[in-house]
Amino acid sequence: MQMADKPVLTVNIVTPDGIIYDHKATMLIVKALDGQLGIMANHLPLVAPLQIDEVRVKRADNPEKEDAIAVNGGFMEVSDNVASVVADSAERERDIDVSRAELAEQKAEKRIKAAKAKHDADELARAQIKLRRALNRIKVAKH
Repeated sequence: MQMADKPVLTVNIVTPDGIIYDHKATMLIVKALDGQLGIMANHLPLVAPLQIDEVRVKRADNPEKEDAIAVNGGFMEVSDNVASVVADSAERERDIDVSRAELAEQKAEKRIKAAKAKHDADELARAQIKLRRALNRIKVAKH
């Protein structure tokens, strides 16, 4: 059976800055709030909130290639063989500035220490999210 005969999934990732990613895929792997999901063509309609984590896409045009995208939360909607991820921000593996992400990690760790010392729960929560985002970007960049 040729690829043209197999149903494929269109995967697009959108942020307020526009479309970050748009490819055909055999499988999409995301981390929803309830756990990891693998989405293939002909999946039932679905809407799921996403965690700060990597989104992995097994490309239809090159089965050995898997794209990784750092996604900062948001949600995914699947319908009619289109999976759309809508996120505040997202970066493709090749676009991540690792030194900038490592600097963000260090800043977030300092903010966490300062927030703990001041017993500032709101600031601690914000700093922990910044740390998760930085660590996610670093993990995706180092695939």
